[in-house]
Amino acid sequence: MKVLLYLEGERMLEKSGIGRAFEHQKKALTCAGVDYTVDASDEYDILHINTYGFKSRQMIRRAKKNGKKVVYHAHSNAEDFRNSFIGSNQVASLYKKYLIYLYSRSDHLITPTTYAKKILESYGIQRPISVVSNGIDLEKYQVSKEKEAKFRTFFQLRPDQKVIISVGLYFHRKGITDFIEVAKQLPQYTFIWFGYTPMYTIPKDIRAIVKGDHPDNVIFPGYIKGEIIEGAYSNADLFFFPSYEETEGIVVLEALASHQNVLVRDIPVYEGWLEKDKNAYMGTTNAEFCQKIADIVEKKLPDLTQAGYETAQSKSIQQIGTELKKVYETVLKGRAVDSRSLEGMS
Repeated sequence: MKVLLYLEGERMLEKSGIGRAFEHQKKALTCAGVDYTVDASDEYDILHINTYGFKSRQMIRRAKKNGKKVVYHAHSNAEDFRNSFIGSNQVASLYKKYLIYLYSRSDHLITPTTYAKKILESYGIQRPISVVSNGIDLEKYQVSKEKEAKFRTFFQLRPDQKVIISVGLYFHRKGITDFIEVAKQLPQYTFIWFGYTPMYTIPKDIRAIVKGDHPDNVIFPGYIKGEIIEGAYSNADLFFFPSYEETEGIVVLEALASHQNVLVRDIPVYEGWLEKDKNAYMGTTNAEFCQKIADIVEKKLPDLTQAGYETAQSKSIQQIGTELKKVYETVLKGRAVDSRSLEGMS
């Protein structure tokens, strides 16, 4: 069995969740001993496709013509497309139809959460769907005093300076405006939003926020990878992620793997793997976020980092490799995968 992992527009997507998921797939298959290639000209048995462009459609047609199996990784849906790029709400219904068209041409779908699976099922797609987390590289996010020192030096942070971080694209959907409003209410803390989106693709009000229409205690450093952001994950006083819609949220897994306390919006995507006040904190309003942030940072609430890390462990790269291998094997045999058995493994 040989798998072709395909990601159209890899350079453009490398900073996104899809790009990181693609890297996780490569590591996961290596751990599971699955032979794979990323070269579309190689021979393969299964096309595992991650993207939605014209070349992706061509790859599906070619694979089908040559009698190959197609596994589509459903990273996206119409719900998480809304409130993102300029014009996304106006074309969301068309995007939904396009996704249904693409997904329906696969032999099998993979999506990272039970919530995302339910959305796809509501579209009426008649294909088996397996739930497999995007996974997390635990080793990469182990706490390192050296990385933490590089983070604090990079941002010239005082030893006593309290820091709240978030990671994401500059989208309304990600809760960026709420992040700013909360920061205004908590001027005693420093808020850092890691991530980048080309300015010409995002609405005017978001561009204004990023370019300077924000309080002095907020920093937008852009896309930063490597030891600085890895040090930020573990050294910050809190990871605050007020997103309104996700298919999973890889950055949440990264924070949990970093032994960091996490505060997220209480939305359905976390059902089944995040438990309120057990392995993560949750809120719904900015007033509630403000209160919880202050209580977490000032250590008035229990530390949930160990329970959070155990959640990340259950979604390790090694575990994901085992689950992907099971999907591939059953697809080659022409049987539907019982996604409940996969969920029980995670």
